[in-house]
Amino acid sequence: MLMQSALSLIYPRQCATCEAPVTQAGGLCGDCWRETPFIMGLCCDACGAPLPGYSDDAWLCDECMTWGRPWSRGRAALIYGGRGRKLVLQIKHGDRLDLMPIMGTWLARAAEPLLTPDTLVVPVPSHWRRLLKRRYNQAAELSRALARQVGAEHAPRALARIRATRIQDGKPAAERFTDVRDAIAPHPRHGGALAGRDVLLVDDVMTTGATLGASTEACLEGGAAKVDVVTLARVAKDT
Repeated sequence: MLMQSALSLIYPRQCATCEAPVTQAGGLCGDCWRETPFIMGLCCDACGAPLPGYSDDAWLCDECMTWGRPWSRGRAALIYGGRGRKLVLQIKHGDRLDLMPIMGTWLARAAEPLLTPDTLVVPVPSHWRRLLKRRYNQAAELSRALARQVGAEHAPRALARIRATRIQDGKPAAERFTDVRDAIAPHPRHGGALAGRDVLLVDDVMTTGATLGASTEACLEGGAAKVDVVTLARVAKDT
């Protein structure tokens, strides 16, 4: 504790998205907190996208009614836009692993309706070639932080990406679904952890849901009883 106090004097804690001083490592200053697009209130029950109005019933967005989803329910912590996009890019390309504890808290809040006593937290897998380049799988880091926050079992190697896929950014939806088809499967050694479990899949961003869909199908192939999904951010049409 004394060491941490001394370090905070030498290296003052700064906001995760600007240089303003904060009291909590990895936290947001007041201005950035107000400008961060957290998803609150009514949202799509399948993907977590924000919806207008208020209701105690489950609603689906137009996209989820059009595409359908192989998983049961979904949630997201942020809208992928503005400071939400900046935060995602910081962990995806900026090596900001120091942000994982606070992001685990945001994910836990978003995922609360999906959690069961038997929840197994599983990340969307990354291909080994991408791991060599990036050095870590941001989905696995997020899922680890979430599992710690809620006290759930974590299975970071339950799924494997058995075929390298191209970067999905900018691709139309149909091409995204084609690219990830048969690219994800239960891990040959660790996939047994899925059998009979309520799986909570974790990823950084959901755009079309193609990768989460392929991961869900792999979980069900591995014997999962149910699959829900949670992402740090959700791309929404109005952002």
